[in-house]
Amino acid sequence: MARKRIVIKVGSHVLTEDGNIAKVRMLALVELISMLKAQKYDVILVSSGAVAAGYTQLPLDRNIVANKQALAAIGQPLLLSMYQEKFSKFGLLCSQVLFRADVFESVKHINHAKIAIDTLLHNNVVPIVNENDTVSIEELVFGDNDRLSAHVAHHFDAKLLVILSDIDAFYDKDPNRYNDAKRRAIVNTITNEELEADHTPNNEFATGGIVTKLQSADFLMKHGKEMFLASGFDLFDVKSLLLEGEHVGGTLFKVN
Repeated sequence: MARKRIVIKVGSHVLTEDGNIAKVRMLALVELISMLKAQKYDVILVSSGAVAAGYTQLPLDRNIVANKQALAAIGQPLLLSMYQEKFSKFGLLCSQVLFRADVFESVKHINHAKIAIDTLLHNNVVPIVNENDTVSIEELVFGDNDRLSAHVAHHFDAKLLVILSDIDAFYDKDPNRYNDAKRRAIVNTITNEELEADHTPNNEFATGGIVTKLQSADFLMKHGKEMFLASGFDLFDVKSLLLEGEHVGGTLFKVN
């Protein structure tokens, strides 16, 4: 049976709690990846959280971009160390892959990066991708890795991007403001109005929101790929979809 390649993106809000890295949730994520790998999935992990990890060591003002760059430099090796420790519990190796924002603007750079990713996956290593925030400010200012993960999925031959977020699905209206908001289980098209709405990140470390997730889904659907948005606090919905083939909760974005 051929292995299926997927990308899982986890956001800052899922990985942080009270100004610290949420180690229990990180362990649950790593356990999920180990279960997926046991069921013939190759998993690329796109992980935010470097700035938050750095902040635990040096609480600089995160409203200043230079400080965020410094926090990312401090936090990225700390974050990787936490992942290494947790993956080792399941007998797995993980690796750090840092990209500049312009890596996807060059076919040559894409091909070099793909060779590295393919080699890691071939050797049963989990690539952990992040933007190189110390020299590139795009992710720090806007996006929280949502669009980075969409490009990783597209250029590195994954059929599905899974975004694990504080947002457990896409609703017909804001569920935080309207009690009658209804989950949209499957979305085939996204309107320009939805793609251009105001960004509403919910966490002090997060820079994205539902709109960057919709932009990611739109990009992937235009390239014939799928995206699944689900809760990163409770992994029941993503486990149901990927391990049992049952779409219980969350939102699946795919073309008809």
